Amino acid sequence: MTKKIKIAVVGVGRWGVHLLRNFLEHPQASVVAVVDPNPERLMVVKQQYHLDDEVLLITEWKALKQVAGLDAVVIATPASTHYLLITDALRWGYHVLAEKPLTLNPAECRELYQLAQKQQRQLIVDHTYLFHPAVSRGKAVVQANQLGDLRYGYATRTHLGPVRQDVDALWDLAIHDIAIFNSWLNQIPVKVQATGTVWLQRGGESANSHSPDHPITPSSLSDLVWAILTYPNNFQAYIHLCWLNPDKQRRLSIVGSLGSLIFDEMSPTSPLTIQHGEFERQGNQFIPVNQKQQVLEIEIGEPLRRVCNHFITCILENTCSEVSSGLVGTQLVEILTALTQSLEKGGQPIFLNANQD
Repeated sequence: MTKKIKIAVVGVGRWGVHLLRNFLEHPQASVVAVVDPNPERLMVVKQQYHLDDEVLLITEWKALKQVAGLDAVVIATPASTHYLLITDALRWGYHVLAEKPLTLNPAECRELYQLAQKQQRQLIVDHTYLFHPAVSRGKAVVQANQLGDLRYGYATRTHLGPVRQDVDALWDLAIHDIAIFNSWLNQIPVKVQATGTVWLQRGGESANSHSPDHPITPSSLSDLVWAILTYPNNFQAYIHLCWLNPDKQRRLSIVGSLGSLIFDEMSPTSPLTIQHGEFERQGNQFIPVNQKQQVLEIEIGEPLRRVCNHFITCILENTCSEVSSGLVGTQLVEILTALTQSLEKGGQPIFLNANQD
């Protein structure tokens, strides 16, 4: 009989309860503790998910160290708390699944990634989109060269609120699209640029700006951000982010010489399609040919459930994640930090080290 992984879920807010639900339903996991500083919240969760009396309800993080036989912790707390919690967990010998971003500081991310390696423990970041069936299928399409020569990419992520007061639209929204582009291209950018516009919260209005917990937060929180990612082969991805736009969009595309791959979350029937089409030269004219739409079938399954399955598998097989490891989490925070630097410098290009491992 396969051993059940004993898990503690830390933080049962909006996202933490979904992680709790998935691990409660996982046949190879045993939730033995739930941690949250709010005792009333713990009681609500206990009733909502019919937790056994044997499941410990804990309000103090340090008390988790006394839980016998604990294998892993799932951390769904604010990003500003991640560094200290993950450091403790790894040093106590636990595997860690952390909500994204890994931390708000690239140096802290890299330290945690290296600590996990030293402790021989799995550190996985919940970049849920990387486990979305459409994203997985899209990566296979790109890597199989079905789009021909890749030309450029673009993404739009817009909606009307919620407006954050701790981070800008860049940090709130961009990480998803950057993660998808990196995965589909199997590369990370070497250069980034960003410009932004502020309408709602100008300098001095954000209490957290430049505080120790938010070292990357700009003094004014941009409501609109335009970002450009340049990859080693000079492929460029353009990203449009705004939380002040009632036209809600979740759309990402890569354009190639033979067609465009489109991931449109807002499409209820065909979230992943290839719009085929290319040019045929006739004299000095370019004539569109082979135009057709291909709807790609994708597997059915909750992306977060795939995250949880992946975490359990990595622990049982003692293998580092090839999808969303601590290194992947570190690279994404480094990219966001560089974009923030560009944003604060009016769009000045910021170069990254693409050879980090």
